[in-house]
Amino acid sequence: MARPDAIRRHNLRLLLDQVHRDGELTRAQLTNRLKMSRSTIGALVAELADLGLVAERVPTGGDRAGRPSHVVGPRADGPYVVAVDVDITDLTMAAVGIGGHVLGRYAVTTGSAPGTPKAVARHVVSAVRELGTQVPPGAWPVAIGVSVPGTVTRRTGMVEFAPNLNWQHEPVGAILGAAAPGGLPVSIGNDADLAVLVEHLRGNARGTDDVIYLMGRSGVGAGFIMNGQPLTGRDGYAGEVGHNVVDVSGPQCHCGKFGCIETYIGDSALLILAGRHGVASADNVAAVFSDAINGDAVAASAVRTVADALGRTIAGLVNILNPERVVLGGSLAHVHAFAPGEIVASIQRHAMGPARDNVHLFSSAFTDDASLLGAAELAFATLLDDPIAVRPN
Repeated sequence: MARPDAIRRHNLRLLLDQVHRDGELTRAQLTNRLKMSRSTIGALVAELADLGLVAERVPTGGDRAGRPSHVVGPRADGPYVVAVDVDITDLTMAAVGIGGHVLGRYAVTTGSAPGTPKAVARHVVSAVRELGTQVPPGAWPVAIGVSVPGTVTRRTGMVEFAPNLNWQHEPVGAILGAAAPGGLPVSIGNDADLAVLVEHLRGNARGTDDVIYLMGRSGVGAGFIMNGQPLTGRDGYAGEVGHNVVDVSGPQCHCGKFGCIETYIGDSALLILAGRHGVASADNVAAVFSDAINGDAVAASAVRTVADALGRTIAGLVNILNPERVVLGGSLAHVHAFAPGEIVASIQRHAMGPARDNVHLFSSAFTDDASLLGAAELAFATLLDDPIAVRPN
């Protein structure tokens, strides 16, 4: 039989999860959703408010007669996490509050590579301090979440292989944990795995039990939600779609193999097809899409060629996993915006009938911030699991 304290903690978690996912809700809505009495909801809201996790206000305006239901929502001066998105040429960091609200941002351009994990740790320490000056007075940090474009052993924070960063067997979690100000806990995950979490929570995969998220940057990654749950594999390494070999005689990949998928649909592949030189930075890639939109024939042909290869990639995943939705992020969202017909036609040619006909394509709801906001979700996990356990210092 469950103890009263365990039931209370469980109910606090359920209520806070509703506010985190949907933002402001009335007490009446919470009562209806959670199937609890009004007095129970009132007590839970009061306790979460005392913990500094939610705020309650009386709505103003409107013409509804009677006493209005109080509105419960995230506190501006409540807890926040520091989210970190490690990319090849940039580090993007943000203070993110309950509900996914970005309270402050801090970015560093690192050039052709972000450097060693120790260099990244120094930037993160600077970001934690800077972001602390951007959040509302009284807001307090609870954790750091990090998105990395590579395979990550999440339970240890070990980055096993991130070829585009030139990292292998790097104890990134330990390095960041030792450097984190105030002993903030650090969690690390794969960028696409984290992106699909936030898409499923409040983006274009919401309400969908079977979804594939494909993201294009310098590399190509995938995150999966199957039967409503993340599909990560035994060690958390599932989703390395970009390093599936489709043609052994194809271009050489950063990982050392030839003909990997990312050599056909990654940012570097797009630049090569467009005849551009330089690193696959966000600015260089954006210039190709801009030129394609403005009528540059070479740039347009490059995007359409990537779109055809992207369709073949999606077709293979559709045949294996039978998703309801495929969400495209990073540069692949821009490919989808420019050449949706080419992607669909390629899927039609290469995917099996029933699964092919029932899948729907979407661009990411969060564009370039999906992995960053997914890292925030990773960092919030402990607080959301037990709101009582994490308190301000």
